[in-house]
Amino acid sequence: MPRGDLFPDIAPYETGLLPLSGGHVMYWEQVGNPRGQPVLFLHGGPGAGAGAVHRRFFDPGHWRVVIFDQRGAGRSRPLGELRDNTTPHLVADIEALRRSLGIERWLLFGGSWGSTLALAYAQAHPERVTGCVLRGVFLGRQAEVEWFLTGLKRVFPDAWAAFVEHLPPEERGDILGAYLRRLCDPDPLVHLPAARAWSQYEGNCSTLLPSPDTVASFAQDRTALGLARIEAHYFAHDLFLPKDGLLAHMGRIAHIPAEVVQGRYDMVCPAETAFDLVAAWPRARLTVVPDAGHSALEPGVRTALVGAVERFRRRG
Repeated sequence: MPRGDLFPDIAPYETGLLPLSGGHVMYWEQVGNPRGQPVLFLHGGPGAGAGAVHRRFFDPGHWRVVIFDQRGAGRSRPLGELRDNTTPHLVADIEALRRSLGIERWLLFGGSWGSTLALAYAQAHPERVTGCVLRGVFLGRQAEVEWFLTGLKRVFPDAWAAFVEHLPPEERGDILGAYLRRLCDPDPLVHLPAARAWSQYEGNCSTLLPSPDTVASFAQDRTALGLARIEAHYFAHDLFLPKDGLLAHMGRIAHIPAEVVQGRYDMVCPAETAFDLVAAWPRARLTVVPDAGHSALEPGVRTALVGAVERFRRRG
């Protein structure tokens, strides 16, 4: 897939490991201009981890880009660890990282679960946020989780069939519980096949057109285990969000500007959620990409995201 509308590949100018509570250790990196405008990249999942391509949404001559892997994900340790792994923990981790790097305020950039975490952090620490660029919005509501687990069958019956066929027929009445038991089993012969099945299901449903490269990246053992185990854990606990949900607290960030990018045919996080968010956010601007699904790397989505970041650059 050509990615000429992204900025060129770039290596970090600094990396580190930040000890966290509960024995977790966070991997973080900084990319771009050390004296530039700070922006924090928040990866999806939960549990997916960040990759080198995520550095390329930002002009390295202007932005001081901070990227990290959330608890249990990617290069953070221990991989797939669920203890002390909740949304409040992640929000506290972001604050710990901000303080350790000496950053006063930053722009938040996140897609899918990254949009959820961005909203949770912004609502907890609005004074630290200059703005938000969000993509493929997920608010963690029960209907959104149920759509992922069962509703996607309406659009991707073949991918959904492969997803549930990993489970014995007698356990398919509780897909989440059956998967979570397997994903938490200490035996790799049990948890790795379950992780691959879960992750490949998500990968198959993430793009408008079939993308073998996307599915292959989701199927890699490290990616699959972090994504599937942590995602199922969060789904089983209502994403560790307030009982009245994120929309109930939008007043805390009503003054913060936002750019929301949404693929019209996003099946993982359908467009209705983005519209609900923007309706509750006076300073949010919505861009609907007419020929895209969920992935940040689909052509129209990545172009819109780069454009959204550049608009914040002009705001100063």
